[in-house]
Amino acid sequence: MAISGLLLQAQAAPPLATVDVHIDGMRSQKGIIRACLTRDSRFFPHCEKDPASYKFNSPAPAGAELHFRDVAPGSYAIVVLHDENGNARADMFLGIPKEGVGFSNNPRLITGPPSFATARFPVEGPRVETTIRLKYFL
Repeated sequence: MAISGLLLQAQAAPPLATVDVHIDGMRSQKGIIRACLTRDSRFFPHCEKDPASYKFNSPAPAGAELHFRDVAPGSYAIVVLHDENGNARADMFLGIPKEGVGFSNNPRLITGPPSFATARFPVEGPRVETTIRLKYFL
């Protein structure tokens, strides 16, 4: 009975997904696109500190697409940085980002990053597609 119970649990495990992210609004092909996908609200928007997050870093091509693979089902939020100078951080001037930033669900950015609840989206099924528009303030 114990073995059949384990087999049922293994068969009942939800399939892992791929999250495809299309990036719109890049103002240049300089630098690196850095993105992070998390389901832990405590680490949003600084999910690079979340050990369970999915991270993506790539040269900034025109028409950038990101692919997070083997994502467990759940609710997630994404933050994207167009790190134009490649220094691995979001450069700021008087608290305003100098480089492009974007978030899942493309919330309106007025006085800081959105909440996790605002950027949250479901990951269900084998493939999820979303588009994130980068915002440049300076």
